[in-house]
Amino acid sequence: MPLLDPNPKSWQTRTPAGPEYTVTEPATGEALGTLTLASPEDVAPAARAARAAQPAWARAPHFARAQVLRRAGDLFTEHAGELSTWLVRESGSVPGKADFELHVAAQECYEAAALASRPAGQVLPTEAPRLSYTRRVPVGVVGVIAPFNAPLILAIRSVAPALALGNAVVLKPDPRTAVCGGLALAAVLAEAGLPQDVLQVLPGGAEAGRALVEDPLVPVISFTGSTTAGRAVGEAAGRHLKRAHLELGGNSALIVLEDADLDTVISAAAWGSFFHQGQICMTTGRHLVHASLYEEYVERLAAKADSLVVGDPHRGQVHLGPVIDAGRRDKIHALVETSTARGAKLAAGGTCQDLFYRPTVLAGADDRAPAYTEEVFGPVAPVRPFATAEEAAALAADSAYGLSLGIVTRDTARGLDLAERIPTGIVHINDQTVNDEAVAPFGGVAASGTGARFGGEANLEAFTELRWTTVRGDVAPYPF
Repeated sequence: MPLLDPNPKSWQTRTPAGPEYTVTEPATGEALGTLTLASPEDVAPAARAARAAQPAWARAPHFARAQVLRRAGDLFTEHAGELSTWLVRESGSVPGKADFELHVAAQECYEAAALASRPAGQVLPTEAPRLSYTRRVPVGVVGVIAPFNAPLILAIRSVAPALALGNAVVLKPDPRTAVCGGLALAAVLAEAGLPQDVLQVLPGGAEAGRALVEDPLVPVISFTGSTTAGRAVGEAAGRHLKRAHLELGGNSALIVLEDADLDTVISAAAWGSFFHQGQICMTTGRHLVHASLYEEYVERLAAKADSLVVGDPHRGQVHLGPVIDAGRRDKIHALVETSTARGAKLAAGGTCQDLFYRPTVLAGADDRAPAYTEEVFGPVAPVRPFATAEEAAALAADSAYGLSLGIVTRDTARGLDLAERIPTGIVHINDQTVNDEAVAPFGGVAASGTGARFGGEANLEAFTELRWTTVRGDVAPYPF
């Protein structure tokens, strides 16, 4: 039996006051259904409803909360076919990427279920005759703002642990992926037994997001998106004395040392730059290749790019689907054209049809090429040679971002030593830069965000407050 009614509007548990929105398939422009967007005025009542429902949910036995999350994980698997179709059609994912999102979503729920029974605090030493201890308590209502590129993963990785730890959640998915990144997730959790109002889903634009950040009943914001938008979220949260967990953009480097085996490297390198049309924060945005391998690397990466099939992922076997919309396509193409005008050589790609952008390789990219210095968020692989490991480290570190890093070498100790010189939140030796697991802490430094805030122990820090409590048998005497 399908989890979702064919019309997305029927899945909305609230009736927002914003305009009607057509859910569109980027590959074809076909309308998949309609829904109603949230206005800024919709945020306050949603936050109030979540705040009213949260205490009972927090008081529920830990095993009851865990049971809901475990059941949700099972439902992502049971309804994989239906949900995968939405991820493919609404977000432009190829089926393999959709399957990966569903796998990670299930794992996020299972890992979150385990959080519910984690020890809640510590007994502390104290100078007085009393019991002194810390206890982690829910923050109350968590605001989650999730983007379009991996809509299910980037919503559930905050929603699931926040719920498991006793919080209510107000989720604002990107309207372009409101179904697979919001309404479908809510339907799964409702079917799993989550009480009414504990999760509020408000698809909406930047104005609704701003209202969520500013709402006085939402003390913690979990934001994933661009660095520009993240700065605005962090600034607004600071004014309102809120915690903001920011996972932002990246321009990650893949360093290929002189002892690397190109027979194995090229496939990984292409995946790092072209997976999901390059619309991943961890995408390999800079290929730094030892001069002795550089010419062959460019030639082989360009041949790999030319061999990849680009097309409609719902109706054919393809490697790359469409980018999310015309605005994204035009930004990608402008960066490529400007870079070639400033000296980079177009070794492959650089063309598009409708929203289908060919995987692109830019040789000789340097600091003059914006496709090398900026986050492209598209299927573009700038390649630059280096002469020494010291130069490679300097080039990799010379970025405003610090999210992910890949280093390819037969000498793993040398790779680890090189990684120590490069500021980054994530390092992969002998792998490309795009990796994600529910058990691993995830986050970047510098313009990539505020550190590892998702996964593992980081979830406890992100979605609880640490409360100090003391207990005495009698009231203490004081000199007053």
